[in-house]
Amino acid sequence: MTLRTADEYQRLANRRLPPFIAEYVNGGSYTEHTLRRNVEDLRTIELRQRVLTDVSTVDTRTKLFGRECGMPLGLGPIGISGMLARRGEVQAARAAEQANVPFCLSTVSICSIEEVRAAVKNPIWFQLYVIRDRACMVDLIDRAEAAGCSALVFTVDMPVPGIRYRDFRSGMSGITGWRASVRRNWQAVRRPGWAFDVGLAGRPHRLGNLVKVLGANSGLEDYVGWLGRNFDPTVTWRDIEAVRARWKGPLIVKGILDVEDARTAASVGVDGIVVSNHGGRQFDGVRSTARALPAIADAVRDQLTVLADGGVRSGLDVLRMVALGAHGVLLGRAWAYALAAGGGAYVTKMLWTMQRELSAAMAMAGRTRIADVDRTILDR
Repeated sequence: MTLRTADEYQRLANRRLPPFIAEYVNGGSYTEHTLRRNVEDLRTIELRQRVLTDVSTVDTRTKLFGRECGMPLGLGPIGISGMLARRGEVQAARAAEQANVPFCLSTVSICSIEEVRAAVKNPIWFQLYVIRDRACMVDLIDRAEAAGCSALVFTVDMPVPGIRYRDFRSGMSGITGWRASVRRNWQAVRRPGWAFDVGLAGRPHRLGNLVKVLGANSGLEDYVGWLGRNFDPTVTWRDIEAVRARWKGPLIVKGILDVEDARTAASVGVDGIVVSNHGGRQFDGVRSTARALPAIADAVRDQLTVLADGGVRSGLDVLRMVALGAHGVLLGRAWAYALAAGGGAYVTKMLWTMQRELSAAMAMAGRTRIADVDRTILDR
């Protein structure tokens, strides 16, 4: 079977992954209303079909933070994606490089900044959480700079961990000690392909960027526990200023969903924002990113780069987000599903498919350049 859509990748990923990992990727917070609306609201946005225009040459390229990209898209940060395939972050970074799009590494990745950066020629982006241990934050920023990371993505929508019931039911969180190990190991042995590729050949299973604070034996229990202990509910905009003072490259604030927060971000001198509700994994019941994006873009698009994530499953969805006002899109679950389904080769295939979808959609809408995509292509 030839895999084409994100839904197809998801189905194969769910068959391949142990349930505790599959539910971690699939799930959101509470009843997952916002998670569903991210996808549904984006898919209901209708476009105007235009005919008899010369669309013989469609160019999907654009610039993001000074870099020319093959399309207005990047692979967003996903925690412990190294558990989806063997050294998964390395495979995904290589796929992004092949497609000429940015790759953003999570703070809580299996592979370290240094391991991923050594595997690719182009600089990567690094995502940083707000954590209590400010010395750890400073160390991560300095390591990102030393590795030549070209942008810092500062995630601010997690002052406390979200309540994710799927993770409690699957054994990803809520239980510790030998019971957790037995439950996860039993799930793993029932997925022999994953057990060999990731469970055995993908070692070490530690949080590569946090070995200094967690120790060399850090694993999934440390991941869940560390998140709960170290997210900082006292964070304010002054912390953004402190990061800005330390980091000299492009600084992107991820987790903006309100117009006033977007204006404040512009006023403190960040270079970009990501309009995001964390894929519906944090605060269930908030609006979808497709609904939040237009007003935010109207307010700050001329002052900084506006990225968006949430619900993007196709090149057509990328076009919709750009038409709503985004300069570019960060993929989340879509590339996670592809990675889990078949490693970096499937991420490459997914990105190639999405570029073809984007190019075809632009042609149908009568646009040949990303710079010409705006709300006039939307059918109101």
